[in-house]
Amino acid sequence: MLFMSDRTLMVLSTLEDIDMSIDMVIERFKAIKTVDDFLSSSENIEKLDSIAMRLLAIGEGLKNIDKLTDGQLLLRYPSIEWKNIKGLRDVLSHHYFDINAEILFDVCSTKLCELSSVVKQIMKDLR
Repeated sequence: MLFMSDRTLMVLSTLEDIDMSIDMVIERFKAIKTVDDFLSSSENIEKLDSIAMRLLAIGEGLKNIDKLTDGQLLLRYPSIEWKNIKGLRDVLSHHYFDINAEILFDVCSTKLCELSSVVKQIMKDLR
């Protein structure tokens, strides 16, 4: 039987949280077809806000993984622009009133599926 270190277990737990957040963003984004949809109703503005919070959580989780792995784990998966994801987290956290719906639309429509696949692969590799 193979035992995992506490650090590996914490990384896996964080990756599971990230994976769940990605799924939630994908589900909430389904009704959004254009950037303008985000701003077309109070319901969609709430979706924009909730998606922004989940993306912030994803970025925060990735920063924590970097701390736990001395910045080494994510480097093994260069197909993802990890620095950009963590940078988006900083913008969402520190400049919330400057959120750009176009950027979030682009992230949701072009980046999340690949991120989801890579996160699942990392979890598989760690197990």
